[in-house]
Amino acid sequence: MDFPTFLIQLLNSVQYGLLLFMLAAGLTLIFGIMGVVNLAHGSFYMLGAYVAYALTGMTGSLTVAIFGGTALAIVFGLLLERLLFRFFYQRDHLDQVLLTFGLIYVFEELRSLAWGDDVHSVQVPELLRFSIPLTENLSYPVYRLFMAGLCVALAIGLYLLISKTRLGMKIRAGAFNRDMAEALGVNIKRIHAVVFALGVGLAAFAGIIAAPISSVYPNMGSQVLIMCFVVVVIGGIGSVRGALVAALLVGLVDTFGKVLLPQVAGMLVYMLMAGVLLWRPEGLFKS
Repeated sequence: MDFPTFLIQLLNSVQYGLLLFMLAAGLTLIFGIMGVVNLAHGSFYMLGAYVAYALTGMTGSLTVAIFGGTALAIVFGLLLERLLFRFFYQRDHLDQVLLTFGLIYVFEELRSLAWGDDVHSVQVPELLRFSIPLTENLSYPVYRLFMAGLCVALAIGLYLLISKTRLGMKIRAGAFNRDMAEALGVNIKRIHAVVFALGVGLAAFAGIIAAPISSVYPNMGSQVLIMCFVVVVIGGIGSVRGALVAALLVGLVDTFGKVLLPQVAGMLVYMLMAGVLLWRPEGLFKS
């Protein structure tokens, strides 16, 4: 592999890993703090992409789609938690799996009714529709760097929220010992609502910013969901830091695997997961 190819694949792997982190962070928070197995998490990614398609079509602005779509997703997450998920916290995981599996079909039908089953595209903003030179004969799309920058900014914000704020302290307390936190006056129901809405917002945000570089199509959430679960398992359930490290690792293995070992590229990520679990069954980082 020559240096230009290596550089391009390295940038692609980091960008892909950061996008996976946006999805996996919400998933690991929902499962680690609320104990909910959410198979519908990928559907929020898909809905985010379709909302980006709709809002950019109406306004012509991806900025409106990013802020408006993410805000709509957070409100939708609050409503969904209040009207549905709240009644399943103390239920068996099988009940949660059945609920969220059913939601996948509901969201797919709603998506089909609203936008049909065609493949759609979202235009890269004109301001970012160019490439920057990396070497004499090599350039890289600015929009991909823009995506990575947004994800890094959100990752830093998420870290500060969880580790440096009073709300983050309550979230960590609820995850560590729910009964003790409630006894000390923490409103666990409100914390769960915030965490779930945050997870939905992160997933939708990932779908919105990914839409311009990938087609918007049916069942796109199901494909990315499996990789998100792999990231959560490798990083450690409930660990946001672990999700970041694992997402970057998965991005590197998946991207370089397709170039260096295309015959077995589809297995490499799962081999990585198996190796990590053999070494550390709880994942790279504890919750």
